[in-house]
Amino acid sequence: MGQLVFNEKKVLVFGWARSGKAAAKRLLDLGANVTVVNRDAYPDDTDYQQLLAAGVEFVIGDQAEQLSPDFAYVVKNPGINYDHPLVKKALALKIPILTEVAVALSTFQGRLITVTGSNGKTTTTSLIGEMLKAAGVPVTVAGNIGTPVCEVVGALKSSDTLLLELSSFQLLGIPAIQPDIALITNIFTNHIDYHKTRENYVAAKFRITQDQRPDQILVLNAQGADSPDFAAKTAAQVYGFSRSGNQTFAHVNQTELIVDGQTVLPLSQIRLVGPQNLENILAAVAVAKLAGVSTTAMATVLKSFGGVPHRLQHLFDREGVAYYNDSKATDIEATQAALDSFTKPTIWLAGGLDRGDDLTRLAPNLKHVKGVIAFGQTQQKIVELARSQHLPVITAVDVERAAPMAIKLAQPGDVVLLSPAAASWDQYDNFEVRGEVYTKALQEAFEQGEN
Repeated sequence: MGQLVFNEKKVLVFGWARSGKAAAKRLLDLGANVTVVNRDAYPDDTDYQQLLAAGVEFVIGDQAEQLSPDFAYVVKNPGINYDHPLVKKALALKIPILTEVAVALSTFQGRLITVTGSNGKTTTTSLIGEMLKAAGVPVTVAGNIGTPVCEVVGALKSSDTLLLELSSFQLLGIPAIQPDIALITNIFTNHIDYHKTRENYVAAKFRITQDQRPDQILVLNAQGADSPDFAAKTAAQVYGFSRSGNQTFAHVNQTELIVDGQTVLPLSQIRLVGPQNLENILAAVAVAKLAGVSTTAMATVLKSFGGVPHRLQHLFDREGVAYYNDSKATDIEATQAALDSFTKPTIWLAGGLDRGDDLTRLAPNLKHVKGVIAFGQTQQKIVELARSQHLPVITAVDVERAAPMAIKLAQPGDVVLLSPAAASWDQYDNFEVRGEVYTKALQEAFEQGEN
């Protein structure tokens, strides 16, 4: 990016999560005068003590009066909404509001590859990263995938590749991003509580390409409803991928995965399961090919890559039953894709935060489901859905109790699938914790059975 200058500028970092810490440290390296504002008290840990000794000012409380007109920038945690009083004051004062990604990219001079979308971002980013590594390309993976970009960018050279997964929240805080290759996996209707309208959400996603140059590349899902509009508006070169069309840059025929006219490998050799993962794979091979990766390196990764934790992750097979953890399925579309991934009899574990979604949309995807275990705030909705399809259904308090129930119900040849179709926040801090609790509960139930 390069247009942001922080040296001797007064910068307010709003939020003391991992991204806030990373941003504060990087801003110090860039010569900024840093003030951190957080709603709650700060833990008296090494990070806090080091930054305090380095001159960072720490303020407890997130009232709007903490922000004065002499601040040059506000760097906020991506999850903090724009209707927060302090953020609204920054907007009124015309102070640029950034996320830590913008701070990091202000000095990066290497090749930039970015991935966004509603679903599949992490799996696709991970696949691209593994393919680049298999091809011997120096690559660093960061962003929404778990590592703040500010933690890694200082060590990168102009010969390095930086691969970023970016959320819509992060993209809103990057003034002008110009990735060499940008990918949009898909767009559904997500995060309306944050963006207020679907149009705002789609516009946030488009920011990944809106400042790209004609010598740069945008990879789009050819089946995406918004893709034709994006292709018309971007200045970048557009390449497509599709599960259903053989005219796109990356596609499949009945037996093979193909990119740029070359066969990558037979579909039967791909380890990942499910139609949504096939889309993720197509997106990944399209980007990898455009980044110079050989089909041999792609095939090597696809034969061994077993998935990312909590994303239709194959946990293990026990007594002829396959157990999957798809805790990341926090919306209906993700669970639809997960259910459609299996033709074997499936025991489906579902439920979570009730955001008013119409769960009856899942009815057509239950054709291979033999039983349902419902939990969480949406428990009763799941029960009603199961009964409407004449499926056996039982209830559990949470996934910890549901896991051993599923083991008892399962028979050889079955699939046990946690795919909640809801966020985790009614019972768990995040979907990762929910998935970990489920996995541990399965393991403990098997151990108790053996003992």
